[in-house]
Amino acid sequence: MAFCRKCGKEIGDTLAFCPHCGAPTGAGEGNGTPKWEQTASGGGKQSEFEEKVKEFNHTPDFSSTIDPQDAAQNKLMGVLAYLSWLVLIPIFAAPSSRFARFHANQGLIVAILGTVLGLLSRIPVVGWIFGLLGLIPFALSILGIVNVANGKAKELPVIGGIRILN
Repeated sequence: MAFCRKCGKEIGDTLAFCPHCGAPTGAGEGNGTPKWEQTASGGGKQSEFEEKVKEFNHTPDFSSTIDPQDAAQNKLMGVLAYLSWLVLIPIFAAPSSRFARFHANQGLIVAILGTVLGLLSRIPVVGWIFGLLGLIPFALSILGIVNVANGKAKELPVIGGIRILN
């Protein structure tokens, strides 16, 4: 067995990336496989940008605390949670679903952030800056919807640790 160079956890000898932290393991390097083939098959090294994105999106995952059946039944509620103030629908329609409630909390924070940035974008002269920052809630909503589609209860980057709903 091999150990990850970054996190030190035990990993398989043939894995290209650590399943715990996502760091490249070096497997497949120097084995006669062309570099382009290693990259296409996931055996090559990640670019610095890919590593930064992976690190940025490395947030706590509470999926193991959610019943998979609950996640499957409430995916629509989870998606609605990230569509601005439609977040109120899962809050009131699925109050007993841990999956919907988790995503409603995340979506409520995104909706508040989007509303605040929208109001600040109306300030003369400097409002365009807040208008550009308005892309942040959009990007967070997309990440949240992807998590819902995958049946995950994973916190969003930066704002995910904020709890409004229990």
